[in-house]
Amino acid sequence: MEAPLQVTVLGATGSIGLSTLDVVARHPDRYRVFALTGHSRLEELRALCLIHRPRYAVVAEPEAAGLLQEQLAGAGVETRVLAGEGGLCEVAAHPDADVVMAAIVGAAGLRPTLSAVQAGKRVLLANKEALVMSGALFMQALRDSSATLLPIDSEHNAIFQCLPADYARGLASVGVRRILLTASGGPFRQTPTEQLHQVTPEQACAHPNWSMGRKISVDSASMMNKGLELIEACWLFDAHPDQVEVVIHPQSVIHSMVDYQDGSVLAQLGNPDMRTPIAHALAWPARIDSGVSPLDLLHIGQLQFQAPDDERFPCLRLARQAALAGGVAPALLNAANEVAVDAFLDRHIRFTEIATIIADVLGADPGGPAASLEDVLAADARARALARTWLSRHGR
Repeated sequence: MEAPLQVTVLGATGSIGLSTLDVVARHPDRYRVFALTGHSRLEELRALCLIHRPRYAVVAEPEAAGLLQEQLAGAGVETRVLAGEGGLCEVAAHPDADVVMAAIVGAAGLRPTLSAVQAGKRVLLANKEALVMSGALFMQALRDSSATLLPIDSEHNAIFQCLPADYARGLASVGVRRILLTASGGPFRQTPTEQLHQVTPEQACAHPNWSMGRKISVDSASMMNKGLELIEACWLFDAHPDQVEVVIHPQSVIHSMVDYQDGSVLAQLGNPDMRTPIAHALAWPARIDSGVSPLDLLHIGQLQFQAPDDERFPCLRLARQAALAGGVAPALLNAANEVAVDAFLDRHIRFTEIATIIADVLGADPGGPAASLEDVLAADARARALARTWLSRHGR
């Protein structure tokens, strides 16, 4: 028997992190929890540490780390608690960690995910911002290391499963015509466009098919999530933006498709449950039980498809423009979106103003090459400052 793989979960208290821990717990002979990170969700992280007893835990602030360390020691749990970005990078790159689930939402996940790649880990990528912000640098770091990168987003995991093993030779050389990236359309797929300025954060977070965190739920409602996934797909599969087509599929049963030059279209289907792609990536190339119930096509009855509406979903158009522009444009897009979504969730702006802020930031910043991580982080900071200036200028 081989020793169980040691798993670090970056973003353990989020929906992806919890789903990962559910799959890991189903296979104690194959996996052990090595490290858990939870930013500021101390109670949730403490509860997870009591269950899984990791060697390390990481939180945002040193004071919180001290408090959690004290609580765990009092409960007889020998977990060492670290703090800050340095702690995240340490557990991501630790020599004893075998697998790193990169599930920290937003730009905060960039450095620790890069650390895991540079340390040669099996990296399960759920943090799309790492590729959106610094795709060229990230993929070069991957080529320079012995790391294995496996996509966790249900769409990218589906594409990975539908591509031939040698797709890295180039999509055209393996007969691929295009990638069909499916989208549910979110909660506002049929909402009259003139009513979108009135929708609330609660409505935006009420996804019809998936259970997700608030930020990614808003991104799904605006279809910015699909725009970020388009950019991510281009880097993961060496595709031009024109080779990636977004298709609205309300049932969320087909998670994405690959269209081949001979007329074949391969699709990956399954119930909308993130444990499926997580289990696939954890065990790849083997298959393990994920806890997800079998797909009942007879119960579903029909599968529907439609083209996305640019008027309803301007964020998708902005993301495609950023993908075509390249350089730091995707980093600008991502940063402006993060500030705008936070403002919407805090009820400072309307839902429709998310796209307005992003468009204004992209129009105000000249962009430029992403030759280094410093270029990317500088662009991120500029975009956040511009977005906050917009909020201040409009009294928000």
